[in-house]
Amino acid sequence: MSQIARGERVTSRLVFHFKDGSQYEDTAVFSQRRSIRLLSDHVIQKGPVFPHPMDVSLNGSTGQVNIRHTDDDGKEKSINDQLKLPPDIVNGLTLVLLKNLPPDAQKTTWSMLAATPKPRMVKLVVTPNGDDPFTVGGTTYKATHYVVKIDIGGVAGLVAPIVGKQPPDINVWILHNEAPVFVKMDGPLYAGGPVWRIELASPAWPSH
Repeated sequence: MSQIARGERVTSRLVFHFKDGSQYEDTAVFSQRRSIRLLSDHVIQKGPVFPHPMDVSLNGSTGQVNIRHTDDDGKEKSINDQLKLPPDIVNGLTLVLLKNLPPDAQKTTWSMLAATPKPRMVKLVVTPNGDDPFTVGGTTYKATHYVVKIDIGGVAGLVAPIVGKQPPDINVWILHNEAPVFVKMDGPLYAGGPVWRIELASPAWPSH
């Protein structure tokens, strides 16, 4: 994960490389003047890990959404839509915003565009769930545990738990310090995906 700031504009890039050659890449550009505001987001997921490879881009200013995906028959299809995006849309910014939440923040709600592959707006409801201890180099710290619930909304949201379509909760742990640090996440990376655990890795040095 990398973040490059140029003035009030920040480019945040998160990339996962899988051993089978699959790749997940999310590049979000946002402004940080007074408040964090999404300018654009581009997600690429490809390879055997993903049943339906997808390329999703959205423009936070114009509402233009472009989706290229592969269906069940292996055929590539595209969706181009113009949506009215809310100002609190957080695609590609969830971890950034969680690190910027005040430690005493209570329930927080954000908007997110989900590609299923058809684009639809959902709500992310973030609730703190206490502090959990962890150890690094013999020193114990406490990370704030956040539970992120995906609220589908509407009639679909009412029937989703009944038909087994309700997305699982996402659990994220953040160490709030002078410079807040992401520690761990349990949750899916894409709609309908499995729950994966993402943790920080320690560098491995060659032995001499």
